[in-house]
Amino acid sequence: MTLQELFDALAANPAPVLIFFILLPIAAGIAGSLTTREEARQSPWKYFYSALVYLSSVPGIMALVLCVYTLFFERQRSLLQVNALVYFLPIMIMVATLLLINQKADMRHIPGFRRLSGLLMMLAVTFIAILLIQQTRIWVVFHGSVVHLFGLFIVLFVVFYVGWSKLFGSANDEDDSGKGTTYRID
Repeated sequence: MTLQELFDALAANPAPVLIFFILLPIAAGIAGSLTTREEARQSPWKYFYSALVYLSSVPGIMALVLCVYTLFFERQRSLLQVNALVYFLPIMIMVATLLLINQKADMRHIPGFRRLSGLLMMLAVTFIAILLIQQTRIWVVFHGSVVHLFGLFIVLFVVFYVGWSKLFGSANDEDDSGKGTTYRID
């Protein structure tokens, strides 16, 4: 199964995809109405917000990379011919969900990343690497399916995440005065 076949399957049965994407901003809005800014920093809310950030950012960045790839590298197809459910809905839902989360929760206090831009950049680099692997047909040599490609994405994301943390420090570096967590502006 290729990525195009996966996208065609999603387009053929859009109900689960639509439900998933509609539930993300609804969950962010409900969580925002149930918590104060201070409560959003504490467990379990900070982990709930973290899950929402990842659940919206991964498909959103993938769709953004696909849009850029289609716009600049695919000569046979334009963005007017693509499935809006796969290419545009994830981007809109990601933006809406992140804006709703940002109203109540400070992104610095959500576990998993220091800054949202770092997460989004890391996801984009991972998707670009996966796209290059798929387009160069290296993956065909190993008879990999989309499921294997998704597994490779997870492995590459973890490797990039660990490498990013080692290169730029972890998100939980304590300052020397013991007054709290400091966040470096890269």
